[in-house]
Amino acid sequence: MAMAAGTAEGEPMMDINTTPLIDVMLVLLIMFIITIPIQTHAVKLDLPVNDPSQSKPIVDPVKNKVVVDPAGQVLWNGSPVNLVTLRQYLDLTQTMNPVPELHLQPDPQARYELVDQVLAVTKRAQVEKMGFIGNEAYSNW
Repeated sequence: MAMAAGTAEGEPMMDINTTPLIDVMLVLLIMFIITIPIQTHAVKLDLPVNDPSQSKPIVDPVKNKVVVDPAGQVLWNGSPVNLVTLRQYLDLTQTMNPVPELHLQPDPQARYELVDQVLAVTKRAQVEKMGFIGNEAYSNW
C-alpha cells in the first residue's frame, strides 16, 4: 500500500486511492469466474444401428466352427451358410495371419454327401489347420 505525505503547505492529496478499487474488482472477477457455467464439449456422431436381420457371421481370428446338422444345413459359427459362402469365409481365413483353426463338427445323423461336400470345399480352399469335433458321437456306429 502506497502512502504519500502531504506537501509542506498542508494541501490535501489529489491522487485517488486505487487499492479498494482493485480489491473490489478482484472480488467481482472471482465471482464472475465461479458463476460461469461449466462448458461441456460434445461431439455429435451418428452411430450405426445394429440390425440383427443383416448381421453377418464374424470370422474369428483364433478358431471357426463349421457344423453340419441333420436337417442338411451348414452352420458357420452358428449362422447358416451355403457352400459358396462357406468357401468365401474359408478363403478369408486363409489370408489372415496367423491362420485360424477350423473345427468341423458333423452331426452323426447328417447326410454323408453333405459332409463330403463340406470337406471338398475345405480342401479346395487349401485349409491346413482343421480338426474334427465330436468324434466320440460316432463310437456307437
